[in-house]
Amino acid sequence: MQPASPANDEAATTPLRPKRPVPDGLWVKCESCNATVFGKQVEQNLGLCPECGHHFYVPGQNRIQQLLDEDSFEEWFPDMVSVDPLGFTDKKSYKVRLVEEQKRTGLRDACLVGKGHMRGRPLVFGLTDSAFIMGSMGSVVGEKLTRAVEEATRLKLPLVIVSGSGGGARMHEGIFSLMQMGKVSAALGRYHDAGGLFISVLTNPTMGGVAASFASLGDITIAEPKAMIGFAGPRVVKATVKQNLPEGFQTSEFLLEHGFVDMIVPRTELRAEIARLIDYCTMK
Repeated sequence: MQPASPANDEAATTPLRPKRPVPDGLWVKCESCNATVFGKQVEQNLGLCPECGHHFYVPGQNRIQQLLDEDSFEEWFPDMVSVDPLGFTDKKSYKVRLVEEQKRTGLRDACLVGKGHMRGRPLVFGLTDSAFIMGSMGSVVGEKLTRAVEEATRLKLPLVIVSGSGGGARMHEGIFSLMQMGKVSAALGRYHDAGGLFISVLTNPTMGGVAASFASLGDITIAEPKAMIGFAGPRVVKATVKQNLPEGFQTSEFLLEHGFVDMIVPRTELRAEIARLIDYCTMK
């Protein structure tokens, strides 16, 4: 047997350095092309995959930065929060769920509204954010949107709402949630009668009571590419009608072909296109 070399002895006594973990968000996997892409590159590209153009989810505050002029957004009703009228509990109580969602997302609820400027054009702006209980429409979402529409009517300003709601009406609030569909729609009817311009922007996903109410009532309806838009999801529809669904069912492209949306606009062109539409539709 040969004696161990000094090099082997050193290797045996030197502890292995622990592997440094990859920071969260450094790399992201594209849901469309399965490419692993640099997270910072996606962020700089407005949330688009640099390989295939897939539109990732972006938080509400990022939407505001992407669409509105810098520091022009004045948020309205920021302290409005939901209550628990039903004492609802599923896996946890609704009160606990609200607090957890507020801490996790930094949002008070699933909606932001206010006044801002887009390329110098004043407007009233609102959005729903799918990060907060899937962007579902509870009493706060409905109340904020209704007040925003009423302010747009009073101020005689264009109205832009970006919808990102995969949860529809919020079941935790029962009928208090369902009535928001009619309330926001009625406010939009009065706004329309007053000659207002409502541009509705549909993003992935826009489903349920949101799609069945205000999101579908735009004077001009824009969708981002390949967004899922509809009332019930395709699996529910297929199980109900017991038929195979057409290819691309409930996508932006399918709905454009069937006249449900007016145009599909990539996120990189959305700000310029909305500003152009406001100019065109408000010329006197």
